[in-house]
Amino acid sequence: MLCTLCSSVSESFCEDKKRQYFRCTVCDMIFADPDTLLSQAEEKLIYDYHENGPDDIGYRKFLNHLAIPLMDKLSPGMEGLDFGSGPGPTLNLMLEEQGMKMSVYDIYYAPDTGQLSRQYDFVTCTEVAEHFRKPDKSWAQLIGLIKPGGWLGVMTCMFTKETADVFNLWSYKGDPTHISFYTPKTMQWIARQFQLRIEIVSDRVILFKK
Repeated sequence: MLCTLCSSVSESFCEDKKRQYFRCTVCDMIFADPDTLLSQAEEKLIYDYHENGPDDIGYRKFLNHLAIPLMDKLSPGMEGLDFGSGPGPTLNLMLEEQGMKMSVYDIYYAPDTGQLSRQYDFVTCTEVAEHFRKPDKSWAQLIGLIKPGGWLGVMTCMFTKETADVFNLWSYKGDPTHISFYTPKTMQWIARQFQLRIEIVSDRVILFKK
């Protein structure tokens, strides 16, 4: 099986009742067998049940894990894009409250591809990268949206262990729409591949500078 991120040889990592997972020998990404993915219609049905929104204080607190360290890199008036904003766009509003000019894009809920035809001072991607069906293309697209010197803020739960047993018990894997999993080594590979500066803020928040 070839890695869906770097196209290198990947080895079988583990298997559950629904699908098999592979781990790349080069970039260290773990990914679900591409032949076992949900259809886009099935995927959207799951997303439609999400109830997060701007009035949810807990959700705002969760998004602050990314917003606060990212804001330290930005200046009021900068233009940003929230990529994968979901059914209840919230991070864009939080950043607008801090003086940013925001646009949103989501394949299902804000599918205006015109937002993808320009570059921004920064791009946010929260709880989206784990859904990438073709991470090689999606990461290239994300980074292409950023102006030179701009920032990409990513939130996704990285796998920081080595054993397949731990991965199989990991709750983050339990969501059937989560199909691409990253380790710190994977994020470092992405930084090298696209010539980015990387700051790993936590096991869930990663900042890249172009």
